Amino acid sequence: MIAGAVTGDREIEIQVDAVAADRSFVSIQAVVDTGFNGFVTLPLDVLNALGATAAGTRRAELGDGHVVELGVYFLKINWQDEVREVLAIQAETTPLVGMSLLWGSRVCFDAEEGGTVAIDVIR
Repeated sequence: MIAGAVTGDREIEIQVDAVAADRSFVSIQAVVDTGFNGFVTLPLDVLNALGATAAGTRRAELGDGHVVELGVYFLKINWQDEVREVLAIQAETTPLVGMSLLWGSRVCFDAEEGGTVAIDVIR
């Protein structure tokens, strides 16, 4: 199970363990974004520090309708006690966890400041 908390800004925050090039786990504070259908977004400096491998670029439509081209990287994430290779999109914002990483999970949360968050496998 992955635990987290609901913030006063009405965001669901969890910690995601990325696997660095030296195989150590690096905890990253991220916000769950069900409107994002990818796996994760991370800033370039974090991707570089983790030793993520460049995989090209991808066009993405932002929430405001603008279409941008973003870097895509291969990255390993420890998700529900299983190391998975995912595509991480470079974004210079708060790290996000999207629906592709959440897929196959049950997400439960108490929608209030300080509310608990629990993410469990459903398969």
